[in-house]
Amino acid sequence: MGTAERRLAPEDGTAGRSAARQRQPHYRPLWVEEPAKRYRMPDPVRTAAVRAVIIIAVTLTLAMVAFFCTMAESWLAFPMVISSVASTVVATWSAVDVLVTRQVWNQRYGVVSEPSSTARTLRRERRTARRQERAAEREQKRIRRRGGQAGQLTHP
Repeated sequence: MGTAERRLAPEDGTAGRSAARQRQPHYRPLWVEEPAKRYRMPDPVRTAAVRAVIIIAVTLTLAMVAFFCTMAESWLAFPMVISSVASTVVATWSAVDVLVTRQVWNQRYGVVSEPSSTARTLRRERRTARRQERAAEREQKRIRRRGGQAGQLTHP
């Protein structure tokens, strides 16, 4: 180092360390976790979906075995075709079960709705009408307590 560099460098020896730090590549993580955009499926829907996937996988396996048995002209071809037809019905039912379970769960627990401005306005109007009715009832009760005399212009 020259005299000008020595004068500018700090006395504690950090100049060498900062230069070494600048030469090191910056550490970058392999991945960055981001929040999930879709929420996790509810438990009943997830179990129905897992059940459906397993049944559909078994159905596809049965259909493939039935196809190969038919190509090989094996005696197992007929029972395998019958079982794959029955399994197709069950697989269809399980797929529909997922949709029904999801819809039922959404109707019971998952509906979060915010009223529209129209609904809010209607509710506000109903609330003010109820308040006016209650105020009118209170006024009538007060008149009755005074003996019905208040508000009459002449005595009978």
